Amino acid sequence: MNLAHLLARTARVFPERAALASGDRELCSYRELAERAAAIAGGLRQLLQLQTGDRVALWLGNCPQYLELLYGIWHAGLVAVPINHKLHPREVAFIVEDSAASVLFVDGDRTAGLAESVEGARSVRVVPLAGADYPRIVDHSALDLVPRAPDDLAWLFYTSGTTGRPKGVMLSQRNLLAMTLAYFPDVDQADAADSILYAAPMSHGAGMYNFAHVLVGARHVVPASGGFDAQEILVLAQCFGRISLFAAPTMVRRLVEYVADNGADCSGIRTIVYGGGPMYREDIRRAREVLGDRLVQIYGQGESPMTITALSRGHHADRSHPRHRERLASVGVAHSVVEVIVADADGRPLPAGVPGEVLVRGETVMQGYWRNPEATAETLRDGWLHTGDIGSLDADGFLTLRDRSKDVIISGGANIYPREVEEVLLQHSAVAEVSVVGRPNAEWGEEVVAFVVCRPGEQLSREHLAAQLDALCRASIARFKRPRDYLFLTALPKNNYGKVLKTELRRRWQ
Repeated sequence: MNLAHLLARTARVFPERAALASGDRELCSYRELAERAAAIAGGLRQLLQLQTGDRVALWLGNCPQYLELLYGIWHAGLVAVPINHKLHPREVAFIVEDSAASVLFVDGDRTAGLAESVEGARSVRVVPLAGADYPRIVDHSALDLVPRAPDDLAWLFYTSGTTGRPKGVMLSQRNLLAMTLAYFPDVDQADAADSILYAAPMSHGAGMYNFAHVLVGARHVVPASGGFDAQEILVLAQCFGRISLFAAPTMVRRLVEYVADNGADCSGIRTIVYGGGPMYREDIRRAREVLGDRLVQIYGQGESPMTITALSRGHHADRSHPRHRERLASVGVAHSVVEVIVADADGRPLPAGVPGEVLVRGETVMQGYWRNPEATAETLRDGWLHTGDIGSLDADGFLTLRDRSKDVIISGGANIYPREVEEVLLQHSAVAEVSVVGRPNAEWGEEVVAFVVCRPGEQLSREHLAAQLDALCRASIARFKRPRDYLFLTALPKNNYGKVLKTELRRRWQ
């Protein structure tokens, strides 16, 4: 089925229900949103002469037009290629060229850097939202919904490319529908009284949660800022109530500190789904203390979007469970639409508690990488998605991630998982953030090094703090795991989604 059917269905059943808001300003009902999507579909097919299966790229910040464009693209039987709005024009040019996109929608002043980088790469029609073409597309006569098969491509998701050229993850209609239906039993019981707020990029995980909320007729709120601002989120939460949002761990930490520092009211927030990077146990404890039981964690990859495991609100709140502390350090249990195992190098399942690579199979796993059969064959083997993440399962099926396989430190033949060391260091009150990596060592192969960001106003000397951190490690973990060096930074290098760039940290001594 065509994903645009979700919007058309809700528009028929709840036509006058509020669908979209910009800040605190209501913009349109579900009937009006569906009408705009059908008109955009007509403009794409008839004005721009696109054919079924053509790719349409979106290089936009979070904006109300994002949702109508996505559904217009699918309504027309086309493929959406959402692009991170913070990318450089040359990076955008690569994605446009690689995906063979026919049209690129842009907002703001992005056209300034496009002429040389994008249009020089290939023939692509650039349509600014503020230009003359976009109103003509939106005002076009409506198109009937174009039928699509379950395995037809719907969303071409480009990986972040921190270790090389990004790859286009092919997500089908079936993949995204399975992801959507898994939201309700595994993540949150959204309903029509809810509002989803887009503080994280709509080009990625936050935008993928639109489907579940369209399905139940909930409101979609795009902050006026277009991004994450703790004060703005809390104001909008009070305005609409029952706000849900997807947030990276860095965003959760910023929201927690704002609420704690200002005594702000967070009662309008119903659910915060966090993921996209490690959320350390101390951060979770602090978030629960300040925000209450509003947290749900998900673990996924672009290759199995938002759906590998989930740590539910109930698991966060179940303080009486004898293994509650261990469960908080996990990423939860497998989503209902996938199987998850931890396997050795030959793909054989490992016993509970033994670390290995996390493998996933199920309805949400991608079709493969766009025009990249070699990478597809390496990642999809024997029906399983090889995630490249190292983890272990306990006897109850809770998955604890150790690290990316490339980030495991091997010192003297022993595996050291950076996250285990990071969890210990974050227990110190002076430490705001930390990242542990391996540094080449002639005798041991690698040695552990910790990059530390201190909390503002910290008065301890770096030498004194390093000594305290070393003592903390000696008291908590095996001696061979403790850092041999502490390097202090004002901030950790991160990509546009808040993930720490360990490759950049390693370059500090290369």
